Amino acid sequence: MAFDVARIRGLFPALGDGWVHLDSPAGMQVPEQVATAVSTALRAPVSGPGGPFPASQRADAIVDAARRAVADLVGCDPAGVVLGPNTAVLLARLAESLGDSWLIGDEVTLSRLDHQANTAPWLRVAQRAGATVRWAEIDIETCELPAWQYENLISHRTKVVAVTAASGAVGTRPDLNKIADLAKAAGAFVVVDASSSAPFVPFDINTVGADVVAVSAHAWGGPAVAALAFADPAVLDRLPAASLESRAVGPERLELGQHAYPMLAGLVASVDYLAMLDDAATGTRRERLQTSLSSAKSYQAGLLSRLIGDLRTHRHVMVIGDAMRRIPTLAFTVADVKAADAVAHLADHGICAFADDTPSGVFATLGVGEVGGAVRIGLAHYTNSVEVDQLVHAVGTLRA
Repeated sequence: MAFDVARIRGLFPALGDGWVHLDSPAGMQVPEQVATAVSTALRAPVSGPGGPFPASQRADAIVDAARRAVADLVGCDPAGVVLGPNTAVLLARLAESLGDSWLIGDEVTLSRLDHQANTAPWLRVAQRAGATVRWAEIDIETCELPAWQYENLISHRTKVVAVTAASGAVGTRPDLNKIADLAKAAGAFVVVDASSSAPFVPFDINTVGADVVAVSAHAWGGPAVAALAFADPAVLDRLPAASLESRAVGPERLELGQHAYPMLAGLVASVDYLAMLDDAATGTRRERLQTSLSSAKSYQAGLLSRLIGDLRTHRHVMVIGDAMRRIPTLAFTVADVKAADAVAHLADHGICAFADDTPSGVFATLGVGEVGGAVRIGLAHYTNSVEVDQLVHAVGTLRA
């Protein structure tokens, strides 16, 4: 494996601003090749799809390339890739379609670890249908999502099990295989939100056992576009359509309005970027993605372990959770210091981070709001050990 962080940093023009960007939970900075792909597509003649002229054919080619790029990332058939503006919109469309036939007494299983994008749509549909919502709870000490609890949460009435592949708040990666096995045994549909995990962990939709996977290019330095990947493309033609076009088939059934073609061109470039994280990776794009993301995972696991260890040497800092499997995202609190004040202090030291004291979501479940909220940070592909040291030093100077 050859993960060269110095080479990777050179791909990001934004890093020249002098700030330490630990704000990746809100989306990574954009590589030059992605910005170039978007601007090139904006300059080229692109029209609506389906026409016999070059501008229309270019639109068709961009959409096809985007479906193939997502398919290579998650290991599915391009015919099962639905494209859209973001995961919240796409998951809402999916929930509306799947929930169209739900009845009173049907059930859906959600998790407290998930982002609201993968809980709110299912809650709305369940309420409308009179379905029962069951919740998988977080271990408040480790922030794990124990898979054993799903044995009691899934029944023959369960229609959907929606779960995250990794928490963008505390970094926890649940045991998807165990959860999916239990869901499949009961005949439930498995929806996995891989938005936070896709930039860091190799993914295979069939190995995991998911029926649908949601990903967001924004998370790994791509433009603001997202996708739903179906393990079985045939499912799409059995769902109620959201499209304005009555003759829509396949993924177009869940696509509403015209695509943002320049953004989709950027999506393709962003997946190509992921495939080149390891400059020794060879083979098909799918193979290069597997190799590159494995290299990135190993590099960032070492960096994250060092960061957590160094933060815990400060007695006034508490790192939230201690999950065994995780992505390089974490949250911490500082004794007697509100998260917003801690983030302002970090900004004074040239470090980008976020404060979270919201009354909903993972941190509400953990009761973090009662101690002034949590500081959220995330390592990106371009984060290096020098930046980690800067953060640890800045946190060490935080006092009430």
